[in-house]
Formats: sequence, structure tokens, C-alpha cells
Amino acid sequence: MRSGKLASIVLPLAIIIAGYAVVFALGGFMDEHRAKLPAEYEDQDLTINGSRLKGFVLGADGLIADWYWMRSLQYIGGKIVNSTSEVTNIDDLRDLNPRLLYPYLNNATDLDPHFIAAYNYGAIVLPAIDPSKAIAIAQKGIANNPNEWRLYQYLGYIYWKLKQYDKAADIYERGSEVAGSAPFMKLMAASMKTEGGSRATARMIYQQMLEGTDDEQVKVTATRRLQELDSFDERDAVDKVLAEQKEKRGQCPANLSEILPLLVNVKLPGGKQFRVDKDDHLVDPTDAPYLFDKEKCRITPDFAKSGLPKE
Repeated sequence: MRSGKLASIVLPLAIIIAGYAVVFALGGFMDEHRAKLPAEYEDQDLTINGSRLKGFVLGADGLIADWYWMRSLQYIGGKIVNSTSEVTNIDDLRDLNPRLLYPYLNNATDLDPHFIAAYNYGAIVLPAIDPSKAIAIAQKGIANNPNEWRLYQYLGYIYWKLKQYDKAADIYERGSEVAGSAPFMKLMAASMKTEGGSRATARMIYQQMLEGTDDEQVKVTATRRLQELDSFDERDAVDKVLAEQKEKRGQCPANLSEILPLLVNVKLPGGKQFRVDKDDHLVDPTDAPYLFDKEKCRITPDFAKSGLPKE
């Protein structure tokens, strides 16, 4: 009798699990054998809405949410790898046509409303694709997790990127009122009102982002942004020395090696110093040599080698 009841439970469950296995295996097979289409047609719309699955997958909501999350990471990675452009502008990814990123993240957070990593990733990447979708995913995260102060931090970041400093200040202020929030949230609210567009504010935002996350994608973005800010400081200082030497000599120096001794006494923000590689080339914060434009008498990063965000 007992074995009969057990069989009546286990058998349907096994059939359902086997069904999901077949679906995922079939999906993988179709991905591998899909005919090549033009870029604008290569993304198939998602046929399943995560909110419709919730409650009907025998407690596997979190597992399927993880699948959507992993797909979102692979999706953007694949777009970048397959891009024909030499440099990817992380401030504007629209040329990659990543229109399925938001649906992936939206499905993941429909199935698991407390999936903080998915909200964070969306808030960091979506501003370069569709700012309105970035705001939507961050607001959804706050609505589902009102006590997660870092979600306010990311929403404030989005408004800051959009140069909507008053809105950013309001969000940082609201986040500062959440129990356990970091003291810098109150500081950021004040900074938005007084110097929202400053380099110092940008540095503060990315430094706090780097120090306050375990998400590798967020760390990579914050690190690159901090390196970009350091590069701005270095370029300003070098270009100033070049301009001074051009005025003094009547022409631009022939190469950067001529001004390297003059850079020793130049003070950079945060006590940082200029660096050269083994061949005495002046390098940017990613260790890629700067390019010297003698005609314009200025330096620029080698964006293809450095990985710095292209201006």
C-alpha cells in the first residue's frame, strides 16, 4: 500500500523532471544547429514569461531563475566576443543589439524576487543599452527588497549616469534611511546636490561600488571606471606639460621620453605617480602605453589594448 502511494508521487515527479531535461537538451541542440541569420534576427524572443512559471515548477523557481541569470551573462559575453568592432564602448552597447538582456533578467527576478545579483547586474549594464530598462530593474529590486540599501545605491548610480543629480540625491537619501546602510549614502546625497558632475564624485561612487560588492561583473566595471578616472588625471597633467613645453620651445616635443623627467615632480590626485614600462614608455593605469599625437601635442590611451572605456 505504502509503495503504491510512493509510486503515485515519484512517477509523475520523474516524468516532469525528465520533461524539463528533454526541453533543456533540445534547446541546447537547437542552439548548436540553428541556421545563421543576420544580426538583427539572430535573437529569438523568449517564449516563456518567468512570472507565469512561478509556483508551477515544483519549487524549482530558484533553479530556473539561476538558468536565466547565467544565460544573461553568457548572452552579453557572446555579443562582445562576436562583435566585429575593435573596441567595445561599455557606455553604449546598443550596436551589439542586446535586446534580450532585460527579458532574461526580468524572468530571473520574476522567479526569484530576491535575486540581488541579477538586479545589480542589470543596474550596471542596462544603462548602456536602455536607461529606462535599467531604472525599471532597479526599481523592481527596491520594491521587492526595500531593506536592501545597495539597490538604492545602484538606482542612484543610474540617475547619476543620466546626469539627473536631483533624482540621484533623492534616491541616495532614501537609501541612507534604510537600517544598516553605509554612512557614505548620506554623503553621496549631499555630493549629488553640490558637485554631482565632478570627477571626485565619480571616483567616490566607483570606489564604494568596488569595495561593497562580491559580484565579479560589478568589480570589473568599477575597476575599469577607476582606471579611467586615473587616466583622465594623468592625461590632464601630461597635456599641461606638453603645452608648456610647446610654448617654451615653439614646437611640440618630438616624443614623450623628452618630458619624462618633468613628470617626476608632477603631483597626481591620491598621491599616485606616473609609471613607465620596461621600454620607458609612459603607460596608462592598465599598463598599456599611451599614444602620442604630436600634431595635436597630446596623449590618448590605446583603447584597443588598454580596455579603457572609449570616449
